Amino acid sequence: MTDVQTNPRGIPKAPFVDRVNEFTGGDYEGTLNKFNEMLSKYKFMETHLIQRQASLQSKIPEIRKSLEMVVFLSKQNDETELDFELNDTLWLNAVVPKTEHVNLWLGANVMLQYPIKEAEELLTQKLMAAKASQQQVAEDLEFLKEQITTMEVNIARVYNEDVKIRRSKKVQSE
Repeated sequence: MTDVQTNPRGIPKAPFVDRVNEFTGGDYEGTLNKFNEMLSKYKFMETHLIQRQASLQSKIPEIRKSLEMVVFLSKQNDETELDFELNDTLWLNAVVPKTEHVNLWLGANVMLQYPIKEAEELLTQKLMAAKASQQQVAEDLEFLKEQITTMEVNIARVYNEDVKIRRSKKVQSE
């Protein structure tokens, strides 16, 4: 049994078919079916990662903005007057008293109150984790693109070899 090479997140590496006859053992159609199945799996993973990348690209600015606001509030010694956005076209002027706690929206209809220092630590950790995840997604997408290209080349090579063999058999039978 051969060991399948994978990337750090477990995505299998596509084999490169150098000698088509040896690899297929004469079963071109079966090999093409397996390769097409692998190609569709790679494309499914690519679609999933592209969606995850888009999600991270929208979350990171939100986390950064929340972190900046928590840091701003932690530096205030007394009440602060500021303008904030209620809607796309609606802004409100407010006086914010000195506070020791902030409420963080965690998602899934959950909001928790944190001391400012804990909120800052939590948001910093979430930002670092999101950036690391974004880096991993980018690496995985690059890896998948290479595997998709390899599989497309393999499919073309097996198909061309199959056509070549069929033509030679046809010529011999005539």
